[in-house]
Amino acid sequence: MLAGEKNLTIEDLVQVARKHKKAALSAKALEKAKAARKLIQDWIKQGKAIYGVTTGFGALCDRTIPSEEAKLLQENILKSHAAGVGEPLPEEVVRAVMAIRLQDLSQGYSGVRPETLTALLDLLNSDVVPIVPEKGSVGASGDLCPMAHLALVLIGHGQAWFRGRKMSGAQALAEAGLRPLCLEAGEGLALINGTQVMTAIAALAVHDARILAKTADIACAMSLEVLMGSNTEFDQRIQAVRPHLGQAEAAANMALLTDKSEIISSHKDCGRIQDAYTLRCSPQIHGASRGAMEHITKVVDIEINSSTTNPLVFPETEDFLLGGNFHGQPVALAADYLGIALAEFASVSERRIERLVNPQLSGLPAFLVEDSGLNSGFMIAQYTAAALVSENKTLAHPACVDSIPTSANKEDHVSMGTISARKARSILQNAAHVLAIELLCGAQALDLLTNGRPGPGTEAAYQAVRARISRLERDRILAPDIEQATEMVLSGEIVAKVEEKVGPLK
Repeated sequence: MLAGEKNLTIEDLVQVARKHKKAALSAKALEKAKAARKLIQDWIKQGKAIYGVTTGFGALCDRTIPSEEAKLLQENILKSHAAGVGEPLPEEVVRAVMAIRLQDLSQGYSGVRPETLTALLDLLNSDVVPIVPEKGSVGASGDLCPMAHLALVLIGHGQAWFRGRKMSGAQALAEAGLRPLCLEAGEGLALINGTQVMTAIAALAVHDARILAKTADIACAMSLEVLMGSNTEFDQRIQAVRPHLGQAEAAANMALLTDKSEIISSHKDCGRIQDAYTLRCSPQIHGASRGAMEHITKVVDIEINSSTTNPLVFPETEDFLLGGNFHGQPVALAADYLGIALAEFASVSERRIERLVNPQLSGLPAFLVEDSGLNSGFMIAQYTAAALVSENKTLAHPACVDSIPTSANKEDHVSMGTISARKARSILQNAAHVLAIELLCGAQALDLLTNGRPGPGTEAAYQAVRARISRLERDRILAPDIEQATEMVLSGEIVAKVEEKVGPLK
C-alpha cells in the first residue's frame, strides 16, 4: 500500500489489515501535506477564524481559541471525544481504519503536518493497535468517538495492543520505539473527523461477502444434487431473457459445479415437474444479493479513497472550505443494504437445510442419520440455522433510517453508519454459520446416497469438508463441526478447493 500515490483497493486493505503488509507514504503525499500545512500556519498568523483550528467544535464553533491554547485544544478534543463503550473492535478492523485514515490524510486536504502522517504510518507499520470501543459513533461528524480512542495512542494516551499484550498507549509507543506526537493547531480534529471506522468494517465485510456468495452457490449446488433436483434452472437461455448480471453469474457457477453429475442424470426422466423455489429460483435469489454487493463495492471503493474531514484545505486555490464529507450516509445506506443482501443468503440456505433433514421432503433418512430415534443427527443444527436467520431478520432492519440530533442540535441529522456496518458484519458471521451447516448436511446426504457421483465442483466441496470433518455415523457434539466448517467458509478454503478443480467461479 502506497498512500497518496494511487487508489487503495479493498484487496490492498485486506492485505494491510489481515496480512500485516507494510504501508508507505509517497513523496507526493508529503509535499501535499507540507503545502496545505503552510496555508494553515499563514491563516493562523492572519487571525482567520477556521473551524476546529482557531475555534471550538460542534455547537461551540463560535468560541474563538487563543493561539497559545491551540495545542491544548487539539489534545482536549481527543480526550473529550474518547467516550466509547462496549467490546473493542477487532484488531484487523483497527488496522484497516488506520490504513484508510492514512489514505485520506495523504491526499493533502486536511492540513496536517507531514510529521503527523509519518507518525500514523509508523503506528500502523509497528503493529501498535489502539484499543477502540465499538460503540459510540452516530456516523456524523464521521466516527468521532472511536477515532478519538485511536488517535489518543498517537499522543501517548489511551490503550493499545502490542505483541499480544494490552498496555497503555505510552507504553506501547515506548516498546515499539516510537515517540508520542505533539499535535499542532487543527490536527486533533483532522485525525478524528471522518468515516474511516464504518468504512473499514464495511470494506472487510464486502471482501468476505464475495467469498460468501461463491460459497452459497457451492452449498446450493450440493443440496440440489442430493435432493434430486434439476440443473435446467441454470440454463443460460433462462438468464439471457432476464439479464441481471448477478443472476447469470450464480447460474453459471451452479451449472459448472453440477456439470456431468451422475446424480442429476440418474433421475432425468422422473415424474417431478419442477423443483422447490429454494432450488429452482436460486440463481435469482443469490443473484439479487450479488447485484447488491456490486453496488456496495462501488460505494466502498469511492469512500476508502475520499477525503472526509472538515474543513478541507485546497492549496492550489489557497482556500479552505467547510462542508459535510464526514457525513456517513453513503456508507450507512450501503452497509444496511449489504446486511439485507447477506441475510438473504442465510434465509434461503436455511430452507434448503430443512429440505435436507426432513425425510418427507428429501427421501433420505430422517435428520440425515442412520438409526434415527436413537440418534438425532442434524435435527438441532437446523434449529441453530433457524435461530441465526431469525436474528438476522432483526439485524437487517436499517440503522440509517434513524437519526438522533447531537451537539445541541447543530448536528441535526446523523447517519448511524457505524451501527449499519457493525450489523452487516454480524449478519455476515451468522450467514457463514448457516452456510456451514448446509455444507455439512450436503456432505452427509452425499454419504447416504448411492445414485452415482456428484458433479466435479460439488465433489470437490464434499472432499474439502471430509478432509476436516468426518461423516456423522452416530450422534456426537456438533458445535465443533459447525465451527470448523464456518472457519473453512470464512477463510475461503471451500471456494479455493472447488476452484482448484473446476477453475475460477464468478
